[in-house]
Amino acid sequence: MFAETEEFARDLEAMSEAERQEAFEAVGRWFSEHAAQITHHARLHAPETATTMRLTGGDAIVTDGPFVEGKEVVSGYAELEVADLDEAMAVARAWPGCPVVEIRPIT
Repeated sequence: MFAETEEFARDLEAMSEAERQEAFEAVGRWFSEHAAQITHHARLHAPETATTMRLTGGDAIVTDGPFVEGKEVVSGYAELEVADLDEAMAVARAWPGCPVVEIRPIT
């Protein structure tokens, strides 16, 4: 999962259109370079577009917005088919986008 920080979002906002385009192209190249390992990926909409459901006692309490307010927000994800954590970390080290990458196995 790719997480943006407040600082990263500010830096991205401060970039010129050409600099921002260059940053997006770097991300596109990363996806191309690792296409053989990526089985699925998506960019998420901004956290304020979230709908959160809290399921308790058979009832659902629905609120607008993210589950928690934070200084980091998950902005997207990619599923990779790799042999082990070491390989996943090697791929993640090359990520040119937002500064936080969380790696989790799937079942």
